Amino acid sequence: MHAITIPEPGGPEALVWEEVPDPVPGEGEVLVEVVAGAVNRADILQRQGFYNPPPGASPYPGLECSGRIAALGPGVSGWAVGDEVCALLAGGGYAEKVAVPAGQLLPVPEGITVDQAAALPEVVCTVWSNVFMVAHLRPGETFLVHGGSSGIGTMAIQLAKAVGARVAVTAGTAEKLERCAELGADILINYREQDFVAELREATGGAGADVILDNMGAKYLDRNVQALAVNGRLAIIGMQGGAKGELNIGALLTKRAAISATSLRARPAAEKAAIVAAVREHVWPLVATGRVRPVVDREIPMLEAAAAHRVVEDSGHIGKVLLVTTD
Repeated sequence: MHAITIPEPGGPEALVWEEVPDPVPGEGEVLVEVVAGAVNRADILQRQGFYNPPPGASPYPGLECSGRIAALGPGVSGWAVGDEVCALLAGGGYAEKVAVPAGQLLPVPEGITVDQAAALPEVVCTVWSNVFMVAHLRPGETFLVHGGSSGIGTMAIQLAKAVGARVAVTAGTAEKLERCAELGADILINYREQDFVAELREATGGAGADVILDNMGAKYLDRNVQALAVNGRLAIIGMQGGAKGELNIGALLTKRAAISATSLRARPAAEKAAIVAAVREHVWPLVATGRVRPVVDREIPMLEAAAAHRVVEDSGHIGKVLLVTTD
């Protein structure tokens, strides 16, 4: 088969489409013939040499894919060769085939094409696990997601609205904010021109956000705490704004607030399987009825992965950028 490899860390040109050995599904795994994968910021970090796959994972980038089951490993039940699926991966999505633990598979939802389904697993599992399983967003609460037009953001808006929350977003252009509004966002904040803390306070009568989903890390830490409501919950899922920040514990105590920080890739298989099962139970029905949909900006041939990375690095997209193995 062919896969995108990274012989040496570097810029987008470091991604090389070359022939590699076929993966073999082990105990409890299935072999998926990939139709599409999706580009995530973690893939860019891996390409740059900053985010290696966990031990035992595929060395190729790609944290989610969709396709058809080509073979079943020992001990797998409930799936059949030919089933259309999408999968949460620890790596290997930028390839024509990938071996996946059966617990990390999801059926392609009704009303979604097999290639579009590649836009779902990583973002849905990230949002559901952090916003609902950890931060426990409830109906009627105010939810702030940074980067509302990103893959994570577009999914977070839809899921929060589906449970009856009021949604605030930050984004860097009027076009991106307009798209967020179309998805259901109620409070639109241009982070290049406005202070999200002040805007959120004004929009909530001084209360702030009950839950914040943050991909910036250190850069936004202090202001996120300022923006939290009493009993608020801050869920950190990224470090685009740095890894080390100063925390005002007094402010946190005053608000009786909580901060969580999680990553998905390195979690044990059992934890991933539990998240995937929760997503299948709670989110897949919303996708099947059309209340929640993947937002796909464009599809690019997988062998042109470098071009896809440039698009994502330039933030020149809304939603997800997909890599497809077929024309």
